[in-house]
Amino acid sequence: MNNEIVIQKVETDKDLMKFIKFPWDVYKNDKNWVPPLIVDRKKVFSKVKNPFFQHAEADYFLAYKNDKIVGRIAAIKNDLHNSTHEDKVGFFGYFECMNDQEVANKLFNTAAEWLKQRGLTAMRGPANPSVNDEYGMLLEGFDDPPRLLMTYNPEYYLTLCDNYGLAKIKDLYAYKLDTEKVLGSEKLARVAEIARKRSNIVIKSLDMKNFQSELEKVKEIYNRAWEKNWGFVPMTEAEIDAMAEDLKMLIEPGLVLFGEIDGKTIGFSLCMLDYNHIFKQMNGKLFPYLYKIWTKKKEIKWARVITLGVIPEFQRRGLDAVFYWENVTRAKKMGILYGEASWILEDNAMMNRGAEVMQGEIYKKYRVYEKAL
Repeated sequence: MNNEIVIQKVETDKDLMKFIKFPWDVYKNDKNWVPPLIVDRKKVFSKVKNPFFQHAEADYFLAYKNDKIVGRIAAIKNDLHNSTHEDKVGFFGYFECMNDQEVANKLFNTAAEWLKQRGLTAMRGPANPSVNDEYGMLLEGFDDPPRLLMTYNPEYYLTLCDNYGLAKIKDLYAYKLDTEKVLGSEKLARVAEIARKRSNIVIKSLDMKNFQSELEKVKEIYNRAWEKNWGFVPMTEAEIDAMAEDLKMLIEPGLVLFGEIDGKTIGFSLCMLDYNHIFKQMNGKLFPYLYKIWTKKKEIKWARVITLGVIPEFQRRGLDAVFYWENVTRAKKMGILYGEASWILEDNAMMNRGAEVMQGEIYKKYRVYEKAL
């Protein structure tokens, strides 16, 4: 039997479908894995439909052993990252692999070589495909399915990365919030009340009737609020438009909040119901399961705070506490028992402190790796 590992670049639609469907082999006995929607993956990987590729390039690779697919990886050059940070970092993403170090090494080497050929000096990841999407390798918390738009992987991936020589560059935290505990936090209630009165902030829900103009507010705030974060890459208008289009069907207007002071929008938070609970039952297929998104919604007991940001001149005034209080109060009325605040950089003192004030507990960690090329 020929045990040679062969790496093939994805060239055709048929290859791409193999790339998309390979995770079903890796996770077939994993009760916590949430299959991605195949129609969504096709859009993400499309260099025509995904606006990410207006400022980036990527190639996808499959590893074969005995004519069977045993791994996959994407090599990604994100020009917007490199112009923002004035560095030459390349990325790997969408890494999936059987528990075989030799296969993993070949995949990582393939991505590294691709990046080197393009003049990049480090390989960071996993980025699927960027810091604004699914990011990092699950490090702790394997006993629970991922929340919406968070990554998940077998524990042995950490060993494959470590053995290859990838090293930690940053860890990301996910906090579990208990609705009753959050609303029982006297400190949070006090800070939120003081901040509300002192700043005269008004919290408004997303107005779906004026979705486009509401989206313009998001564009205004998003890149300003997060620009000082490690690894941050601004989202282009086209990327924000595409994300909004993807999430529009799932958005709860009452959980998308804008903060206004003197008529000026100064902050924004996006909280989503954890539709992974439903996607898990759909096994990657939108049809004939689309109806489940509405009929099973009441079963969802988790929500995820995906983004919460205040523009720099209004930061450090306790306004994040107002957003948290509003989010959790509204989520409780919808029957939500738990929330996840994620992801938060391990050294983002302000956001970690906010999660602690809510009596949140770090229940999952994710690792971003890097290796010099």
